Amino acid sequence: MKLCILDNDILEGQLAQDYTSFGTLFMRLFERVGANWHMEVFNTPLGQYPASFDDFDAVLLTGSRADAFSDAPWVVELRRRVTLLLQARKKMVGVCFGHQLIALCLGAPVGRAPQGWGAGRMTYDWHRTDLPHCAERTEIALLASHQDQVHALPPGATLVASNDFCPVAAFTVDNTVFCIQPHPEFEVGLSAYLINKRRDMLGEEKHSASLNSLVHGHEGEHIARMMVAFIEGADPTNPH
Repeated sequence: MKLCILDNDILEGQLAQDYTSFGTLFMRLFERVGANWHMEVFNTPLGQYPASFDDFDAVLLTGSRADAFSDAPWVVELRRRVTLLLQARKKMVGVCFGHQLIALCLGAPVGRAPQGWGAGRMTYDWHRTDLPHCAERTEIALLASHQDQVHALPPGATLVASNDFCPVAAFTVDNTVFCIQPHPEFEVGLSAYLINKRRDMLGEEKHSASLNSLVHGHEGEHIARMMVAFIEGADPTNPH
């Protein structure tokens, strides 16, 4: 199995020292849950792409500080390439910015969350017990960090996860696309860093609540196992 990771940000300062890149975080996450894959990372803000996507079984889009609807040339180019991949029915996974950008390319509305920033540990209702490793699941707790979100399901998509703050928190399109707003790859220290960095934007009450939520942990590895099974082609009607 060969996975192309399109890394849509460049970490700087302490984040770069501690975590290297979003692409690296995904590689570590998948390795922790047993994925024995060949994984390559390409940095899209720097214009990096594989010579051919045909060399890969699946493509993953990471998060980013950028807006999925941005007119920045690298984001416009990414949307162009993702649209072609969707038309070719390439197996794809999107997280946060990646989730939003794929939804946008599929025709869904994407914009600022009316409630402001989503931060810290959030719990979501889980609607797809037919997905791999999800037979008994009714909710999932993951780490969020976003001010944009998908406002309605893309045409032909099926809702996977939601809550009051983020009604379209995850969706699938057939057995080819899986997208999710929160971050299964995040570590608690990374989430805490971002919450503290945005203290003024969040306000004291939300900052404190978001930071305190992290003590409860999250279920990123569970979602990673589901993502691995999805990418490897597990039949969603036969999760075992």
